[in-house]
Amino acid sequence: MIVGLDEKTLWDDSGKPLLFPPGKDQVLIVDLADPESPKIVASLPLKNSVVGPPVNVAIDPTGKVALVADSVDVVKDGDALKQVPDNKIYVIDLQASPPKLAATLSGGKQPSGLSFNPDGRMALVANRADNSISALSVNGSDVKIVDTVAMPDSVAHVTFAPDGKRALAARFPAHKISILDVAGDKVSYSKIDLPAGQWPYNVAVVPGGKVALTSDNGNAGASDGSVDTTSVIDLEADPPRIIDRVVVGDGPEGLAISPTGDLAVSVILRGSNAKNAYFYQKNGSITVLKIDGKKVSKTQEIEVGGLPEAAVFTPDGKYLLVGNYLTQDFSILKVEGGKVVDTGKRFQVSGHPASARMGP
Repeated sequence: MIVGLDEKTLWDDSGKPLLFPPGKDQVLIVDLADPESPKIVASLPLKNSVVGPPVNVAIDPTGKVALVADSVDVVKDGDALKQVPDNKIYVIDLQASPPKLAATLSGGKQPSGLSFNPDGRMALVANRADNSISALSVNGSDVKIVDTVAMPDSVAHVTFAPDGKRALAARFPAHKISILDVAGDKVSYSKIDLPAGQWPYNVAVVPGGKVALTSDNGNAGASDGSVDTTSVIDLEADPPRIIDRVVVGDGPEGLAISPTGDLAVSVILRGSNAKNAYFYQKNGSITVLKIDGKKVSKTQEIEVGGLPEAAVFTPDGKYLLVGNYLTQDFSILKVEGGKVVDTGKRFQVSGHPASARMGP
């Protein structure tokens, strides 16, 4: 598992951001041979950010290389600090012992949610402040930006379909999911746009590629006390279309689908970073979704830690780890008979987990 720790951002009791100087962020590489007893095998001093969806890190399908999108920097503004878009993409060589930084690329402004294609030879990165998507060629740790796809507005995350021939882009402020066509190393915007729920932050495709799910955040990256949804996209329809919405809770950000294809979880903020808000709850939660063909239904809600962001299933689908930003740990949950059960165990990390993705 790769984890990004952001030490530049916290919140006051009203939910307003408190900013701190850069220099203390880390990217962790975690050994999950025993999912109930994770071990940190590398800690790299690389900047990353909680601003944006918790999918700004990824490990390629071969497990040889990882990418980190450095979305937002904090800089001096007179006597104060302010957030500004960054443009760095870090390439981590996972075959080195210990894993090490192999290259730093300069791409579009505010690189955010990113994904590898199924064979690991291409990656796409959403550039939120540039209204574009960068296409990267990947040959081990030799990674190059080869193309940029202009989009009508800001994109928060982009992910591939299992056949690698299409990708889905979450157009956050437009409340749409757009379909991209992928042919070889060429990526193009198909002009097919699907009306997601409000503020779609995150999109993931079920193994097999029949449907995709979204996290419709509802309030531009925050809770607001009202329920929000996961949209269900039928990818077998021509053209693809939204066929359902499932109410999941207040402020979904993280989203993960089990490799077994029968479960998904939506990670719910529940106002846990705004103590004075009427909708404040000390901890966030996960909503468990059962996937039966194209029917998606809510089956459980499980409380986790403060301001949960990322969720990752282990490759066998037997465990789920949820990163809790404010409590600086991961909740370790187990999948048993189609149900998710909290083991009660926590994996403590040395900072605030803003993002995480699983390796193969």
